Amino acid sequence: MQATLRHTEQLKQQGFRQILFVSGEAEWCLRQAEEWMAQLPGDWLWLGDAPLSPLHCAPAAARTLLGREFLHAVFDARTGFHAEALAALSGTLKAGSWLLILVPDWQKWASLPDRDSLRWSEQPSAIASPHFIRHLQRRVMQDDAIALLLQHQPFTLPSLPAYSAWQPGEISEQQAVLETLLLSEPGISVLIAPRGRGKSALAGLLAARWPGRCLITAPAKVATDVLAEFAGQAFEFIAPDRLLAAGAELRPETVEWLLVDEAAAIPTPLLHQLVKRFPRVLLTSTLQGYEGTGRGFMLKFCATLPQVTLLKLNRPLRWAEHDPLERFINDLLLFAEADPQPETQPVRFSFPEQSDWLTAPEQLSAMYQLLTSAHYRTSPLDLRRMMDAPGMHFVAALQKERVQGALWLVDEGGLSAELAEAVWAGFRRPRGNLVAQSLAAHGGWPAAAQLRSRRISRIAVAPSCRRQGIGLQMVLQSRAQAQGLDFLSVSFGYTDELWRFWQSCGFRLARFGSKPEASSGCYTAMALLPLSEAAEQLAQQATTRLQRDWPWLQRLTKISVEIAVSSDRQLDEEDWRELAGFAWGYRPYEASIGALGRLVGLQTVPLPLLQGALVAELSAAQLSHSFGLSGRKALVAGWRQEARRGLAALNREESERWQARMQILHENHEKESESVQK
Repeated sequence: MQATLRHTEQLKQQGFRQILFVSGEAEWCLRQAEEWMAQLPGDWLWLGDAPLSPLHCAPAAARTLLGREFLHAVFDARTGFHAEALAALSGTLKAGSWLLILVPDWQKWASLPDRDSLRWSEQPSAIASPHFIRHLQRRVMQDDAIALLLQHQPFTLPSLPAYSAWQPGEISEQQAVLETLLLSEPGISVLIAPRGRGKSALAGLLAARWPGRCLITAPAKVATDVLAEFAGQAFEFIAPDRLLAAGAELRPETVEWLLVDEAAAIPTPLLHQLVKRFPRVLLTSTLQGYEGTGRGFMLKFCATLPQVTLLKLNRPLRWAEHDPLERFINDLLLFAEADPQPETQPVRFSFPEQSDWLTAPEQLSAMYQLLTSAHYRTSPLDLRRMMDAPGMHFVAALQKERVQGALWLVDEGGLSAELAEAVWAGFRRPRGNLVAQSLAAHGGWPAAAQLRSRRISRIAVAPSCRRQGIGLQMVLQSRAQAQGLDFLSVSFGYTDELWRFWQSCGFRLARFGSKPEASSGCYTAMALLPLSEAAEQLAQQATTRLQRDWPWLQRLTKISVEIAVSSDRQLDEEDWRELAGFAWGYRPYEASIGALGRLVGLQTVPLPLLQGALVAELSAAQLSHSFGLSGRKALVAGWRQEARRGLAALNREESERWQARMQILHENHEKESESVQK
């Protein structure tokens, strides 16, 4: 007891935080946590699903902790290791804190099912995650500053390194940045730093010291506690969506600063609108953390803004430099930034496998860091998936041993004919298979989910090596490695530039999403690269469908892309199937819009709701108001009813045949659901 108290006091003097892994049987781990909490006074935030502390948070809600501070915490990982939650938690602990991490038996842990895998493995039940757990254990055993309490084993506290006493009041770096902001001309400033550097406090001080009015926004108000403390009476928070909808009282002439905390966690389209409304804007973002990477945010979002002033903070405020907890989290979750340097050697390609994480992790680590720098929404969840999810494949572009390009693919498809039909009808949505399922559920081709495919999930090339054909070569290499598959696929936020790249790789457009992505503001496009005769037929069907549906799809997407529009307005067999899935199944209106448009054009009976949407181009809100409907759900039900009436008027016999087929599908689905429940 006395040794623990002395160690804790030394931690506080040196500005460090202590990690203690508690490994053993589940109940034994709980007892150890209770004893530790009883010995040391503090907040003792419990992060887990079975808390023993009045101050607790579920792992899924860990983002609400950002911007807050605690003394001591327990991270309960006995049944699953939520890596993003640990990253968020680590940034909230003050100097002198203990972080207890409860885990299963050290020797058995890597072979046990990890409940967190249900979020990222796309499997119906939890799977083991041996590569991540061994990766973690290796780092624990290599770090003398981490305490390890094993059941049935003796325990000793680690020795703290000999650093000089911490000076927590050293704020010269933060003060210099604050003075820069106080003297800044109108424009956009971006402050990017690792956690614990005082970003939120600095934003609060700016609000407090600025003579005019400042508005504060963030992904969640609960995450602005620190900012609010330093802003004092000047703290005026408004949520991003409400801020956009606000009226004249928030005109730019009445507000001189908009302060956006944790800007990388706010959808890009929202940010673009916000920064245009105010004369001065400060965007703060964490360099690495829960939502992904601030460096990628800077590269992608900030590159689109005019006259951005980039500000940085390097020295931590809430703990000392060389803090053991920060070092461990950075090493565990590969938070170090990719720094590929140009080489003169020729490019060669390799195909690392997940097992390489255990034997030669350097190449895969460099690939993940490069992908993180290029895709700012990449987070620790993606690292877990990359390490242990089934069906992962990789291509690395190397100069000497330096990773200059990375491509990550995921196996998809292979569903049974019955399941594929149920997906098409909207009765089933099994885990995974992003493109394969979407082509079945939204594109209207059940065969796409039956064929075996591989989806390109991420691709990145080092900045110094771009425009040299390396991305194209990685795609060609992955194609050569795809023996026995029917097609490669990709899903991306559509821009002309991106589409030109994928087109140059041999891909053909298959479908567009009907709503813009929250992160990029772009509409999703899906494209195929056929490798078999069956996939070639699928690609041709997709091209024909796009040409026939484009007059209606373009109204939804507002995308400008060259598509040879078909003049065919008759219903073919595929249209009948699509309309039957909409009328008697659960196929979405947006997926069926082309076939519905052709149905309306052939009608002799009135279909006022469909005609209002497809001919008069009225919005869902306008239609609901005009026809006295309660909302979107009632409107869709009315559309389905009109589709049934329209099909019957067009050809009653054919309509009844398709209705019977849909009834059989529905009954099969009900039987399967009942058997699963039993």
